[in-house]
Amino acid sequence: MQTRLQAITRHQSVRLMAMLPIVVAAALVAGCGDKGKSEGKASQAAARVNGEEITVHQINLLLERQNGLKPEQVDAARSQALEGLIDQQLAVAKAEEQKLDRDPTVVQQLDAIRRSLLARTYLEKAAAAAVGTPSPEDVRKYFDSKPALFSQRKVYALQEFTVAAPRDASKALIEKLDAAPSPQAFVELIKNSGFKVGANQVTQAAEGLPMMILDKLKDVPDGKAMFITGDDGFKALLVVQSKQQPVTFEQAKPAIEQYLTAERRREFAQKEMKNLRAAAKIEYIGKFAEKPASGAAPASAPAAAASTAAPAEAASGGLDANALNKGLSGLK
Repeated sequence: MQTRLQAITRHQSVRLMAMLPIVVAAALVAGCGDKGKSEGKASQAAARVNGEEITVHQINLLLERQNGLKPEQVDAARSQALEGLIDQQLAVAKAEEQKLDRDPTVVQQLDAIRRSLLARTYLEKAAAAAVGTPSPEDVRKYFDSKPALFSQRKVYALQEFTVAAPRDASKALIEKLDAAPSPQAFVELIKNSGFKVGANQVTQAAEGLPMMILDKLKDVPDGKAMFITGDDGFKALLVVQSKQQPVTFEQAKPAIEQYLTAERRREFAQKEMKNLRAAAKIEYIGKFAEKPASGAAPASAPAAAASTAAPAEAASGGLDANALNKGLSGLK
């Protein structure tokens, strides 16, 4: 949003650019403030700033965005949110006094945020209504289909090497590396290869790796490497050490449920947008009526957002839906 804002307002004053985010933020919570007034000033008001109420609804809206807030942190977070809303109201009042809420750029940005929020909310609600919770059978099936993520989960100590070399030279070097008797010999061969080499070392659990890598890496013994080749070189992942740290079905179940739900909602959102496009009359005008360039793809539908679940703690650490999603994202 900041990049677009700079592009749109490059000829506007610095003061306008500083005030715009405050006005936008105020617009997003304004509805909650009005609702609080209508429901009862005495019970819902948390503060008044020059006669303007800040409501409990506004505070709760901010707290809902703070994932992982612990019960003992709620009171402090609520007070902090209120102080922030007070500062915001003071700035908003000055912005309105200077008629910034009527500035064409501000109006345009507020409308863009409104449209984006409405579209996303529609898809989220439609997807939530159409896509139910995965059945226990679905969750079990997924668990059983991914042993490298769960029942045979490992934590890997890896050395990653990126080698820039012609295809024929890469093939010859890979053959030598594959026959290296030890990790030390492997590293020496790469260092002395004469090619440009980039190196990195990382310790990574299975769920933090892309599935297309994990599916191959799970069968690589310690001291050996897997190779990903390309036209201008190759990548080598040397397994320095791996340690079994399996995750039970009960530990993995919450993350799997959330992942499957998010995937189904995403698929629903894409299908829904495709159906809406098919039912609509869409006319491209001017230069946009020209045939898209080869390889151009239509804009993707806004994804139905999934809530962030608490980690399902494994014996060796956390396995949450975000890590699981990353592991399933593929090599990019």
